[in-house]
Amino acid sequence: MTRILAVAVLFANAYTICFAAEISGFVQWNEHCADAIQLGHAKVVLDNSVASGSISRNGNFIIPDVAAGTYVASVVSHDHVFDKLRIDVPPEHDSPPEVSPYTIGTPLNPRSPIKLPYPIKFVPRQRKSYFVPLQSFNVVQMFQNPMMLITIFGGLMMLAMPYVTKNLDPALLQEAQQSQAKFTSALQSGDLKSGITALAGGDDIRPAITTATSSPSNNTVKNRTKKRRT
Repeated sequence: MTRILAVAVLFANAYTICFAAEISGFVQWNEHCADAIQLGHAKVVLDNSVASGSISRNGNFIIPDVAAGTYVASVVSHDHVFDKLRIDVPPEHDSPPEVSPYTIGTPLNPRSPIKLPYPIKFVPRQRKSYFVPLQSFNVVQMFQNPMMLITIFGGLMMLAMPYVTKNLDPALLQEAQQSQAKFTSALQSGDLKSGITALAGGDDIRPAITTATSSPSNNTVKNRTKKRRT
């Protein structure tokens, strides 16, 4: 049984090798990347490293033993940006792979009607920039920030408060201090509604309600006491 499995594995590997294709191509140097020294260590990968091949000094690359199917080819480079390409490897060994452009995020099917020449040609589009320049200080942008405006307004109110209270009518000032004291005591007792009412300048309605509800009960008790005595 073990020999049969080994023979089956060998036949499967031989079948894969026979029907595997070799994909080749090159990098076309331009003003964004003049040679392999500027490119640095880079390689061409299919479908996120299903298969790969390193780029040589002259810009050529070879990806061996690629099975029939559809792949997305891309260049992995540290300093340069390349377009992605769609590669269709036919099951026939004699037919070359078909190359077409591919846009990131689009489905593979339907295939683009545009066909590119083979061997595959990758063109550097731009050089990656990892340097972010420091932004200069801008007073206008600082005052456009809402948090900065709130902070400045609060600071101006704190600076202007002594002058406002100094020129305020003593009766109004005393009333404001009393309302603030009532609000503070209400917050300490946990009665937020009464504190807001006191801060707004209104009278506390709870004593009046208590008095109004307590007077009928007192009259009822007195009437019952008189009936018992009679």
